[in-house]
Amino acid sequence: MIRMQGIRKEYHMGDSVLAALDGVDIHIKPHEFVSIIGPSGSGKSTLMNIIGCLDTADEGTYYLDGQEIDDYSEDELADIRGRKIGFIFQQFNLLPKLTAQENVELPLIYQGMSASKRHARSEEVLKRVGLLDRMDHKPTELSGGQQQRVAIARALAGHPSLLLADEPTGNLDTENGKVVIDLLKKLVKDENYCVIVVTHDPGIAAQADVVYKMQDGRLDGEC
Repeated sequence: MIRMQGIRKEYHMGDSVLAALDGVDIHIKPHEFVSIIGPSGSGKSTLMNIIGCLDTADEGTYYLDGQEIDDYSEDELADIRGRKIGFIFQQFNLLPKLTAQENVELPLIYQGMSASKRHARSEEVLKRVGLLDRMDHKPTELSGGQQQRVAIARALAGHPSLLLADEPTGNLDTENGKVVIDLLKKLVKDENYCVIVVTHDPGIAAQADVVYKMQDGRLDGEC
């Protein structure tokens, strides 16, 4: 599904140059559960942004489903983000004035899906994460673990093949963190998603099928 070779990304700060990514090579197969572990500043979030087509590399090649990303226009990349990739964030990023169901339906509105189809799809994915009975609740009426499961449902709503999770358990206690990771593992095993988790937590990383370690912008390969 993902093949990257020689990926470099630099940030210029005054006279200084920071090599966020320094020649990263990675190959991720469909239906794999992959974790990328590393300390803050190691480059893992930059790598995640490039994988998710939120940013582009300065050098190197990136193939997604066999197609080189450089071949796409900005509009085409936006379409890929909407159709192929689901994003899960540490901060949940739910809109506080909307219900769980309304939050899940947001990306479907942008896709132009009809209201009846949106309602049916949002109920389907909320049921999948065990929150159908909470679909009319707003984020402040949900626990942190429940909010993250709503965020996962939102990521699933558009039928993506790839889920990118950036520190998905960072704001959760141990018990709720386990629920979230078990749910992601189940999506890989039972429904053939490809899931990539970025984390600084060795315990979370160890749950994946394949673990990569990042340090100083370099990927050390499978651990």
